[in-house]
Amino acid sequence: MVETDLGSATIVYENPDGDTVETTVRNEHLVYVQDHWLVDVSDEEAGTDTVRRIPIQRVYHVEREVAEFEDELSTLRQQVESVADDVRTRLLGDEESETGSTGEAVHIDVEEADDADR
Repeated sequence: MVETDLGSATIVYENPDGDTVETTVRNEHLVYVQDHWLVDVSDEEAGTDTVRRIPIQRVYHVEREVAEFEDELSTLRQQVESVADDVRTRLLGDEESETGSTGEAVHIDVEEADDADR
């Protein structure tokens, strides 16, 4: 399997001792989840598999390469759309099985009515 180099990311944060720490990892080893940054700090040579969870309040800044950020935004959009589809299905039922529709999004243009139309 060939790994694609997605670049690096740097996170600067305050550790529990109050010291400022700057850590640089591969982009895919730094993610933001539930108000925390998760950093993969595993050591393959030592055989450890560790993720450091850093509260957002302790993070000063995160720097990423732009290409990876664009991919991350695309992935986030897909995740939000997936959650929205799941919620819609749970609340409204499975429309495809009930109506035979393809499940494609329906767009409705809304225009302001003139005073004469009211």
